[in-house]
Amino acid sequence: MRKLFNIALGLLCLCAASCAPKDPIEKKVDDLLSKMTLREKIGQMNQLSGGYSSIEAAAKGECGSILNCVDPVEINAVQKAAVEQSRLGIPVIASRDVIHGFHTVFPIPLGQAATFDPELVEKGARIAAIEATSYGIKWTFSPMLDIARDSRWGRVAEGSGEDVYLDATMGAAMVRGYQGADTQDPTSMAACIKHFVGYGAAEGGRDYNGVSIPERSLRNTYLPAFKAGVDAGALTLMTSFNENDGIPSTGNKWLLTDVLRNEWGFDGMVVTDWNSAGEMIAHGFAKDLKHSAELSLNAGVDMDMMSFGFIAHLEELVKEGKVSEKDIDRAVRNILRLKFRMGLFENPYVDEQKAGAMDYAPEHLAAAKQAALESAILLKNDENILPLTNKKTILLCGPLADNPYDQMGTWTFDGQKEHTVTPLAALQKDFNVIYEPVLASTRDLSTANLGKVRAAASRADAVVVVVGEEAIMSGEAHSMSDLRLKGAQSQLIEAARQTGKPVVAVIMAGRELTIGGDLKNCDAMLYCFHPGTMGGEALADLLTGRETPSGKLPMTMLVEAGQAPFYYNHNRGGRPCNGTETLLADIPLQAGQTSLGNTTYYLDSGYGPLFPFGYGLSYTEFEIKNVKLDKNSYGKDETVKISYDIANVGKVKGTEVAQLYVHDVVGSVARPVKELKRFARVTLEPGETKTLTFELPVAELAFYGLDMTCKVESGDFKLWVSNDSASGEPVDFEVR
Repeated sequence: MRKLFNIALGLLCLCAASCAPKDPIEKKVDDLLSKMTLREKIGQMNQLSGGYSSIEAAAKGECGSILNCVDPVEINAVQKAAVEQSRLGIPVIASRDVIHGFHTVFPIPLGQAATFDPELVEKGARIAAIEATSYGIKWTFSPMLDIARDSRWGRVAEGSGEDVYLDATMGAAMVRGYQGADTQDPTSMAACIKHFVGYGAAEGGRDYNGVSIPERSLRNTYLPAFKAGVDAGALTLMTSFNENDGIPSTGNKWLLTDVLRNEWGFDGMVVTDWNSAGEMIAHGFAKDLKHSAELSLNAGVDMDMMSFGFIAHLEELVKEGKVSEKDIDRAVRNILRLKFRMGLFENPYVDEQKAGAMDYAPEHLAAAKQAALESAILLKNDENILPLTNKKTILLCGPLADNPYDQMGTWTFDGQKEHTVTPLAALQKDFNVIYEPVLASTRDLSTANLGKVRAAASRADAVVVVVGEEAIMSGEAHSMSDLRLKGAQSQLIEAARQTGKPVVAVIMAGRELTIGGDLKNCDAMLYCFHPGTMGGEALADLLTGRETPSGKLPMTMLVEAGQAPFYYNHNRGGRPCNGTETLLADIPLQAGQTSLGNTTYYLDSGYGPLFPFGYGLSYTEFEIKNVKLDKNSYGKDETVKISYDIANVGKVKGTEVAQLYVHDVVGSVARPVKELKRFARVTLEPGETKTLTFELPVAELAFYGLDMTCKVESGDFKLWVSNDSASGEPVDFEVR
């Protein structure tokens, strides 16, 4: 009887499920798809660059999306062709690389990660969406969720650095910001999480290079941020240029179907990167464009960006039986679902009269300034030279002291330099400024004007040198093997030091450079990455002491590029160094052929980095102490509750980022020496102490172990609450 009852119950549930009302959007998708010809379906899978040049294709229903068009009149013209001239009137979706702001430019994403402030990052993405959608842009190719552990790779500028938790947290915040609370709202812009997956591990930091990441590392390190983006509701995803273990991402069915669709339940739309389908030919994975179209579709790609393989070959491939119309239907469903979710069928056109109405709105500029403030990292401040509270006249020099274009950083197609506030413009409000750029650009090798520094410094109380990278020196296709300052910038800092006046070095760059030699020639250093539109005002507030630096390094800062890749959350290895080993300068001549320290380190660059992940000073000092757990043993379904005291023991108000790290002492596979699990920005008055708590579910200690299942393993753990990844004292606990 029980067996019969269970069968009957199962049939009843099946019947109830089949009779349940269908999601309204899914019904609309099915109804529209049933009316489409094969050619019209394939047309939706075709993305084209440009506006007016796409009108003919849109009128024939052979263009599902356009990119690189920001003129609302032009976008409306393409939309009119699609909606009013094509047989079924399916709107196009206009897309753009809106990476860290549209017109109001925020710090580059790596700089935003340095804020450790996901609420501010979400606000920045929301502002970018408000500005961009007013021009008709409804889809951005952001955020980039590639874990990047090698600063030689130029695209580190686009992501959140080396840490899994920080990357996932910032990426999810951007998704929420771009898309807003309601994707049918006119200001909602679809997010595209990219590049799926492993692109940041390109060998040698060379862009477009291959990677070799085993599945366990993919699942423990490179996939979690994408899963967080999916969970945050990202509507689209982009495949990456790279291949992993010989399989290009755009043709990897395991990634795009087995993991993304079947495991994670992603029902959004997958687009290729620019011609990444066509590049499978160069990889040696596809013999020609027709073959690449076959591989891409069968792997799980929905839309082709600029290879034209789908539009040229899918009909023929269907006839040959190499692809099925069922898989084409799958792709088109995902595309139509996106357009319905974005409200494009109801509101296909943008109001041309309202375009730019919110550009550079006061609240947008205020948020951009706050992001620039919080992203600045104080690396050095000997004898509390900063802030310059008792200085009236400063010598301001360097190629980035008044460079509004390069200050905005990489991927700022739409930023307008005339709206950028440079350090020169801002500092003139607070100081008597003597301005001598000395170098024409960051790559200027001439030392002919260095004498101007010595002459001008005699009339100044301090020297502020603003150096770094031009915007074009980071981002896509801008890999570097030498991470030192280019041109004669280091000589400029040295010349400033020789004047005998206090020297403040300000770095604006798209990556973490190797600036150890430059540190020796300055009294203080602020590392700002490229700070965007309001970078000058933020710098003025920091130099005058109106604001106190609170940024933290989102990547380990190297002594020299030869250490790369170098990251804090590495595995321990069998012979970890202890920092007392012999260095190159200590080896006697004709030394015996011994193995010296017998540990993992470099003879020349030493034991560790220049600065660790999470590092950043303040104008005050903070102490984190009395770290306590609510108990010392936990079940796998429990939550670890950590209390700690954080005190401002200095003389000015400031904000510290308290960081929670965990180490799994023994696992079925070797585990990282530390992993960031939580962080919190804490603002304190001088002398103030707060007792705060972190809560960490034991479930978040799960990882893919020897049996390739994700689970928490019993055993001993260590936990730190500290100012950075290299400090603090551990507290022990057990998971039963």
